[in-house]
Amino acid sequence: MVKIGTIELGTYPLLLAPMEDVSDPPFRYVCKQHGADMMYTEFISSEGLIRNAAKSTHKLDVFEYERPIGIQLFGSDINSMYEAALIAEQAGPDLIDINYGCPVKQVACKGAGAALLQDIPKMVSMTKKIVDTVKLPVTVKTRLGWDDKTKNILEVAERLQDIGIKALTIHARTRSQMYKGSADWTLLGELKNNPRLTIPIFGNGDVDSPQKALEMKNRFGVDGIMIGRASIGYPWIFNQIKQYFSGNINYSVPGIEERVDVCRTHLLKSVEWKGNVLGILEMRRHYTNYFKGMDHFRDYRVKLVTSNHLDELLETLELIKEKYSVVV
Repeated sequence: MVKIGTIELGTYPLLLAPMEDVSDPPFRYVCKQHGADMMYTEFISSEGLIRNAAKSTHKLDVFEYERPIGIQLFGSDINSMYEAALIAEQAGPDLIDINYGCPVKQVACKGAGAALLQDIPKMVSMTKKIVDTVKLPVTVKTRLGWDDKTKNILEVAERLQDIGIKALTIHARTRSQMYKGSADWTLLGELKNNPRLTIPIFGNGDVDSPQKALEMKNRFGVDGIMIGRASIGYPWIFNQIKQYFSGNINYSVPGIEERVDVCRTHLLKSVEWKGNVLGILEMRRHYTNYFKGMDHFRDYRVKLVTSNHLDELLETLELIKEKYSVVV
C-alpha cells in the first residue's frame, strides 16, 4: 500500500498531473471517473492567492468526489508561499504540493517553479517553512535538475525528505529540455535504490500508453506514475493502464459513443463550473484530443471550436455520434 502520510493510494497509484489550463474541476471529474487515484489542482500563484486574485482563488475549488486531491502552489518568495499555503489549507485539500518543476519563462524567469533547482538552499528553506506551518502532508513536484550539467535530484530528494515532505514526484527531464527530447528515468531508478529514501517516489514524463507505464514500473521501480499530456482528451488511459497491469492485454478502447458521452460530460461540467462563456471557450482546447484520429472530421471540429452556444455544441456532438458509429 502506497501512502502519502496517512492517505492510502492503493498498491500502485496513477496520478493526474497538475496542468495549467487543463486540470481544472471539469477535467478532473472525467479523469476520476476513469481511474485516476490522486489528482491535483492547476498550479496556483502564491502571489495571486495572498492578493485574493479571482483567477487564483477560483482554482482552490475542490470537491468531495475528487479525493484524495492536492492543491499545488508556486512562487519565489518564501513568506508569500508560507501565507499561500495557509490559505490553501483552508480550502480543505488532502495535501499541499509545491511546484519546483514548471519550466516556462513566465514562471522560471521570475524565480519560481524550476528556477529553485538553481538554489537548493532556498528550496529547502521554503519547503521547511511550509512543512512546519500546515497540518496537511506536503509533497513536491520537480525535475531532474536545471540542465544536463546540474542533475541534482539525488541531493534534492534526500534534503527534502529530511525536512519532512511526504512524497516526491519527478518529471524525468531537466528544465532546459522543457518538454522536448525523451524523458530519462534512470535517476529515478537510482532514487528507488537509495536506502536513505523512504518516501514514495512518483515518475512523470512520456508515459502515453499502458505498455510504456508497465515498462517504467518494471525498469525503475517507482511507487506510482503521474500522467499528464497523455490524459488530455483521453481520460481512459488510467483504467487502461490498470487493466494492462492486471494482465488484460486487450484492454478496452473507447468507441465513438463513449468518446462523445465523456466529451459531453466534460463540456457540461465546464459550463457548470465556469459559466456559459468561459466554460464553452476553455473547452475548445480539448475537442481535437477527444476525437483524434477520426477521418474527415474537419467540419465538425470547426463547429466545435467556433460555436458559442451550448445547444449547438450538444447538437454537434450528437451528429458526430450518428456519423461515426464504429470504433475509431
